Order: sequence, then C-alpha cells, then structure tokens
Amino acid sequence: MTNKLLIIFFSLTSFLLANFYDLKPVKITDDVHCVIGDINPPMKSNNGFVSNMCYVNIGDSIVVLDSGPTYNFAKEFHLLIKKQYPKLGISHVVLSNYHDDRVLGASYFKEIGAKIVGHKTINDDMNENPTKFERMPKILSKEVYNNTKLVKADTLVDGGYKIKGSKKTLEIIKPSIVSEEKSDIAIYSKDDSFLFVGNIVFNGRLLSYKSTSNIDGWIEAIENLASMNAKYFLGGHGVEFDKNSYKTSLEYLKILRDDLRKAYEDGIEVFNVKNHINTQKFNHLKHFDQTNGANISRYYYQLEWE
Repeated sequence: MTNKLLIIFFSLTSFLLANFYDLKPVKITDDVHCVIGDINPPMKSNNGFVSNMCYVNIGDSIVVLDSGPTYNFAKEFHLLIKKQYPKLGISHVVLSNYHDDRVLGASYFKEIGAKIVGHKTINDDMNENPTKFERMPKILSKEVYNNTKLVKADTLVDGGYKIKGSKKTLEIIKPSIVSEEKSDIAIYSKDDSFLFVGNIVFNGRLLSYKSTSNIDGWIEAIENLASMNAKYFLGGHGVEFDKNSYKTSLEYLKILRDDLRKAYEDGIEVFNVKNHINTQKFNHLKHFDQTNGANISRYYYQLEWE
C-alpha cells in the first residue's frame, strides 16, 4: 500500500472511531447512572452536550432518559451503556421536553428500535417551534451533526404512564399543566427513590423563563415533585442530585413572581422594574447577568396580557 493510500486509510479509520463526546457515567444508584452536561449553552467546544441524561436498568431492558443533542451523541451514549450492560437493549427513550439538546439524539435511538416516549403535547411543541431546531446545525460541525434529524415521539403519554420491567417500574409524572414548557415531564423510579425532572429544575446556572413558561405552574410542579420526598432529585442542568437540589430553582421563581407582581401593581415600568426584584442573591449562578434580566422582562410582559 502506498504512503498516500495509508494516509487516507488511517484518516478514515480515525474518523470512524472518533469520539465527539467525553461521556463519564455518574452512579446515582446501582441501577441508575447519568451523564452530566456542560453548564454553558451549546457551542463547538461542548458539541451541544449541555443537558443531563440518564439510563436505568429495569431488569429486562434499559430505559434512557433524554436522548441528547445529536445522532452521534446518542450513538456514543449507547456504546457507554453497552459497556455496562452488554446483554440488555434499549427499550424506551423518554423525552422530558421538546428542546433540541434533549430530543435530537432520538434519531439514533429510533433507528435501533427503541420506543420514543414523550408527553402528549411534545409533538405539538415541536411543530409550533420549528426555529428551536435551527441552533445545533448552525453551531456544530458537519461531522458532529452528521445523521441528526428531528423525529417525533411515537408513544404519547400523560402523567401516570408506567414503563414496566422485570425488575422495576418507571412512572411518568406530569407535575403541572405548564412549567417551563407544556411538554415538561418527570420520570420517577420508586425503587431507587430517584426523580429525573429535566428543565423543571436547574443547578449551578440560572433557569431560563420563556414566553411559553407559566410561573405558577412551574412553582406548582416543583412543589409537587418535592412532596414525593425522593432521595435523589436530578434536574436537567447541573451536578447536584440530592433531595434538596430543587430549592434554589423554587426560591428564585417565588421571588421573581412575588416581587414582580408587586412592582407591576405599583405601576413600575418595565425599564425600571429590575431594581425592584430581589433576585441578586442568585448572582453566583452561572449566566445570571445574561438571563435574569430576560426572565424579568418576559414575565413582566406576560402580566401585561393577563
């Protein structure tokens, strides 16, 4: 083989074996493991891996909680799972909401035959927000994004839906009608005393209040989940998974709601309202400066339309 052919051969081999993601599982319980995403927004340096995702051994199969930002992420995630559970297949992938960093890897899992589970509103959320899926292909290289496409959930459920295995059962929890998004759900393993709550809870970075969010519903969702007294409570962003990991998100939302409603009722204009909202105590959280002002403005404009 000529030197030129050898170079081409080894280049192709390196590409085919390339890992785009450095996935390291964190053990929650014997049967629950998770990978923790970067605390920053999607960018080339993290290849879009910014959200937490988990896999649960239910006995006769593995259930994946959120699918990741790309086809290649999901493929590497599957390889990680296979190292630990070489004899078990992926039966279900549960999507905690419709955001691109959580659902685009479903294109891989669908290909290998897993059921794609989401709340009954998730496909509507995808249809109503097509621009949400323009971000990753703009940010990521063609190699990283290769084969990725948006696929819809094929199993639409509501709260109370159960995925039964030979060893344990997972339950879908719909803790309020709308929190950050209407398609937000949580996944509960009673046997592990483990809750995965997606974007209902953030840790280490400030949550992002959207125009589609409902502040009362979001507070209700966290309070309902907290009342379940799970030993392990993992949000969609951040490294914390102890039973109190929800408290920062809940406190921030309550201060945002109560202070902003009072300021609005007192006739404070939007350009000055930030000075009347006591959220500075959360300025240690990542991306506070970029996000807090936007959260205040979005909720203020919602109040104008109530």
